[in-house]
Amino acid sequence: MGKLRRIILSGCAAMASVALAAPAVSGPTGAPVSQPQEAQQPNIIFVLVDDLRFDMMGFLNPGLKTPNIDFLAKNGTYFPNAVVTSSLCSPSRATILTGQTARNHGVVDNNNSSEDGLIFFPAYLQKAGYQTAFFGKWHMGFDTDAPRAGFDKWVSFKGQGTYFPTERLSPAQLAAGERQMLNVDGKEVKRTGYITDELTDYTMDWLEKGRDKSKPFFVYLSHKAVHSDALPPERYKAQYKDLDIKLPDTMANTPENNAGKPLWVQNQRNSWHGADNPYTGKPNLAERVRDIYRTLSPVDDSLGRILTYLKKNKLEKNTMIVFYSDNGFLIGDHGLIDKRNAYEPSVRVPMVVYAPGLGVAKGATNPALVRNLDLAPTFLDAAHVAKPKQMEGSSFLGLAEGKVKLADWNPSDFIYEYYWEWTFPQTPTTFAIERKGLKYIQYQGVWDTEELYDLARDPEERHNLIDDPAYFEAKVTLRKALFAQLANARGQHAVPYTEKTSPGVVYRVEGGTHAADFPAGWYKPADLPTKMNDIFPDSDAKNQANQAGKPYFPKKPE
Repeated sequence: MGKLRRIILSGCAAMASVALAAPAVSGPTGAPVSQPQEAQQPNIIFVLVDDLRFDMMGFLNPGLKTPNIDFLAKNGTYFPNAVVTSSLCSPSRATILTGQTARNHGVVDNNNSSEDGLIFFPAYLQKAGYQTAFFGKWHMGFDTDAPRAGFDKWVSFKGQGTYFPTERLSPAQLAAGERQMLNVDGKEVKRTGYITDELTDYTMDWLEKGRDKSKPFFVYLSHKAVHSDALPPERYKAQYKDLDIKLPDTMANTPENNAGKPLWVQNQRNSWHGADNPYTGKPNLAERVRDIYRTLSPVDDSLGRILTYLKKNKLEKNTMIVFYSDNGFLIGDHGLIDKRNAYEPSVRVPMVVYAPGLGVAKGATNPALVRNLDLAPTFLDAAHVAKPKQMEGSSFLGLAEGKVKLADWNPSDFIYEYYWEWTFPQTPTTFAIERKGLKYIQYQGVWDTEELYDLARDPEERHNLIDDPAYFEAKVTLRKALFAQLANARGQHAVPYTEKTSPGVVYRVEGGTHAADFPAGWYKPADLPTKMNDIFPDSDAKNQANQAGKPYFPKKPE
């Protein structure tokens, strides 16, 4: 699948690489107000896919056919280093909508995600004169599909939804005429077709007939695709049947691959989110990847319909399209599937910005690190609306426009947070920080090792440097920085959780891999003089005491 790191991949080598950057939008102390307009407010179309791996686009991945996504990249700017601050559906979507981190917006898992007190950025666009529309997967707020504030048009469904209108219905229900439902502007409407096509139909109908064409528009098209289990429509069921799928070689259960990896990673291999047991206990990851590709094809078709509409109606010069995913996805990397963790394929997402009439560079690759946290401020910036004070991200509009240098883009460290979810208990609470190519990861409430990776030298995160003396100072510095930045807006360091109502999905396959052993270095002779040293912070003095086999007590501050 290529190098799993912040590099310009070979598939886009022909695209011009530019070093660009953006000034942050300065926010007022109160609610945002419209700024003086220097140009007409552009139309904005945000296309969000679900769980699409960062390299699953045709221009990066030979054999994958995504002509319309490729068109956006060829005529817009590709951001290979786009990341999410929480790689789970509800928290990531809440971050996109609010411009806040999970520790502040409070949507920490997929189970009980209250939206109380949250303001979604389309409400600010409405106040600035935009017509706004939402089509698709919302996946927050107690599993309700009711219309949300900030949208003039609303089409959604409960929870994860289904690909087909007849899925998960019994023969008796089908015979009675029942179908999966959509909430269309507050009314329940029976589904009629394949979900990607159906959402696009609603989108096109609103663009063509439902909106006030005297106003700028914002469309949030939130696909269910390509969430597992990915189910393509009939027209694509045989697509890619002969395509060779190369799975990551870090998937192999070998001592070399397991060296330095936490126990939870090794133990997850035979679990719901492990490479040996993807969801059913009968793994065929190559075919699952083909199904993801097949399910992406209707999304590409959808983009094609939108692009055709814009061109036909002479709107492409004043419309911005942002193509993005709510999470990344692992396909066997380190023995894992799904997302949630802080490894590169989990946190990295595909991102392309296309706006041919708005100064966005054409056919460019911009290596800046951009977060889902930065989307809301960017959309407001494009609409000439100031960033509200609660938003934590920064506008990357200037990155795409090339107004400042890459060196001036400094949105802050990339901080990652994932909170343990009892329904899928395989992945522990995870915190991570990336600074200047070094990624430090720690876990909450588990007896396990930390991780440290030099991503420039080790893009696939094979070599854990947590105990490497050469990286000692970096480890200590990043630990401190991570803790400081994980404080919420009230200055608290808290690990939130929701009510546990069952054991969760703890299924393991009989005869599969069993629990891993602790690292060999943790087994030591009984009653060593150094046995309590590690309750104190790491320091050079403590290291010297450990090497000398002596107990250590830090000096009292003078």
